Amino acid sequence: MTSTLAIGLGVVCLRAQAPDQPRATFRSAADLVSIQASVRDKHGRPLEGLKASDFEVRDNGQPSSILSLRSDRWSPVSVAILVDMSGSMRVGAKIALARQAYDSILAQLRDGDDELGVFTFDNRLHERKAFTSNISGLKGALDDFKAFGATSLYDATEATARRLAERTAAHKAIIILTDGIDTSSRLSAAEVSGVASSIDVPVFIVATVASTADRTFLTEPVERPVATEAADLRDLAEWTGGRLVTATTPTETTLATGNVLSELRQQYVLAIEAANTREWRRLEVRVKRSSASVKARSGYFGG
Repeated sequence: MTSTLAIGLGVVCLRAQAPDQPRATFRSAADLVSIQASVRDKHGRPLEGLKASDFEVRDNGQPSSILSLRSDRWSPVSVAILVDMSGSMRVGAKIALARQAYDSILAQLRDGDDELGVFTFDNRLHERKAFTSNISGLKGALDDFKAFGATSLYDATEATARRLAERTAAHKAIIILTDGIDTSSRLSAAEVSGVASSIDVPVFIVATVASTADRTFLTEPVERPVATEAADLRDLAEWTGGRLVTATTPTETTLATGNVLSELRQQYVLAIEAANTREWRRLEVRVKRSSASVKARSGYFGG
């Protein structure tokens, strides 16, 4: 997985010390790696009330101490909506479903508290609405939606991830509304997941599909050699700590977006010390319960 980005985001922590030890110093954000982690039980329900001692984090295979842990479902979220406006979205009810998904997301955000930025893409990224906490003012942002052109989904995702990295909310994510087709990106899904993972931006994809066959194409695992970079949308979501869901009806669309926002708010945010070696570092996050499953970023760039 390749990328030129080398950013580790985190929170500021104070070293614990005895009274006779040297004066405490603050650790800078560049010294820490933040990890947004979704934890579910064997029934798929969010697992609440976990402590730092319940988690295990491995950095390039080695245990890493958890310096802080926070979980607050009422803290603000920062979301970038990325809407596919390429020509393939003209098929069937894809545009109508994308608009419904957008309206559903707006309805679940807290006006004046959460923040949202609205972006669309064809072969280029377009900023429709800059990040704002005036959620009610974003209604109708997709009313003039016209599908046209090629699809550079991966390139648009990478550019959006970099913009979202500048936001300060502990919980942040990209939500992509698309039919899942990329025709013209310069970057691969593997490269984009490297960028998004390195800055802890989970990517949630709501794919509005026209048929069961389209759903199967997007969601069924693909067998390929381990070393290949022929990744797809599902991999992009999984490697960043997000997920891919599909919707073919208005009901499914509303349910899918509701689950995404709920998962984002219920994430744990962990911080570990960053390695000082300039390389891609693989992260593994586990919970010390055999029935629990964890979704989190796959790695970061040290140094």
